[in-house]
Amino acid sequence: MSKWKREMIETSRGCFEVFEKGEGEPVCITHHYSEFNESGDYFAEIFTDNNKVFLVNLKDAGRTDKAKNAYELSMVDALLDLEEIRKVKGYSSWTFAGHSTGGMIGVLYGIHFSSSLISLILVGSSAREYSSSSSKCIYNDGHPKFKRMQELMELLKLQPTVGDDRNRLSKERTQLSLFKPENYDLYFSRNIIKKMSENRLNFFSREQLIFDVTRQLSAIKTRTIILCGRHDVQCPVEFSIEMNDLIPDASLHIFEKSNHYPFLEEEFEFKRVLKSVLS
Repeated sequence: MSKWKREMIETSRGCFEVFEKGEGEPVCITHHYSEFNESGDYFAEIFTDNNKVFLVNLKDAGRTDKAKNAYELSMVDALLDLEEIRKVKGYSSWTFAGHSTGGMIGVLYGIHFSSSLISLILVGSSAREYSSSSSKCIYNDGHPKFKRMQELMELLKLQPTVGDDRNRLSKERTQLSLFKPENYDLYFSRNIIKKMSENRLNFFSREQLIFDVTRQLSAIKTRTIILCGRHDVQCPVEFSIEMNDLIPDASLHIFEKSNHYPFLEEEFEFKRVLKSVLS
C-alpha cells in the first residue's frame, strides 16, 4: 500500500498539513481530533481507488498551525478552514466525507456551504449530542459496557502507558465498537498509525454537550449519503435515521453486520454502495 503525499498548504487562516492520494474527483476528509500522517487513514483509504483524496490535519493536529484562540478548535472553525483549503487547491466544489466526529463537521459543512459540495458523505455520525440521549451509546452510563469504555479511555490518557500495554488497551477499546470483535486483527492489518490531538479532544468533549443542529438540516442542499452500522455503539443508528428524515436530498444505507466501522466490517458492500451512489 503506497504512502500518502504530504503537503503544507498556506491559507488566509493559517498553514495546514494535508495528505493527498489517488486520482479523480476531489474528496476532502478530516476528523475532529485525529492526527494523520503519511501512513494515511482506514476510512480515507476507501476513497482512493476512484478519487483524489485530501486528508486534513486541523488546527493543533500534526504539523498544522497551533490555535491562537480556543474557538479555533471548534467545528465551525474547522469548516471555515476547510473552505480556505478548497479555494487554495483551486476547486469550485468537492465532496466531503466524514466518519464519526468528522461527520459532525460534515453536517455543519452541508448546512453552511452546500454550494461548495458536490456531495456529502456521513458515516456513523449524528447531527446532535448523542451520548446522554441514548442508552444504546457506549458513552451513556446506561450502556452495559460504559464503565469499561471509560476505564480504557482513562488508561490511554496516562503518559506511562506505552508499547505493548498501550496497544493492548487501544485494541480492546476498538473491539468494543466492532460487531465481531474477534476480527480486529483482520480489519486493522495495515500499517496505519495515527494519534489524537489532546487539545482538540478536550475542546470537543465540551462542545458536543451543546451540539444540536437538527433544526437546520433542511438547509443542506447537496446530495447527502448517510451510512451506518446497524449495531453502532458510538453514534447509534437512530441518529443516522434522524438525519435521513430531516435532510431533503438524503439516502440512508444501513449495514446489518457492522458496528462503528462499516467500511472495514463490510468493506466490499460499503464500496459497492459508495460506487452506486457516487457514479
